[in-house]
Amino acid sequence: MRRTVLAALVAFFLGGFTQHALAEGQPKLDEALVHLRYALAALNAAPDDKGGHKAKALELTQKALEQVNQGIAAGGKR
Repeated sequence: MRRTVLAALVAFFLGGFTQHALAEGQPKLDEALVHLRYALAALNAAPDDKGGHKAKALELTQKALEQVNQGIAAGGKR
């Protein structure tokens, strides 16, 4: 449990500061980034791969983060 919380905090702070300036004016995308970072941290902290499903979930969550970041960059400030 402590590992998951620590991983989530690290993911949030590392990504949050760099994206905050881009996400100003786009609160829903900013909110999505927070949730996706938390999900990524929780998946990374999970102990088992569950038949390859953890690895796939990590891959898809990372792709979702990339897409949201690209959307922020493409959308500019609203």
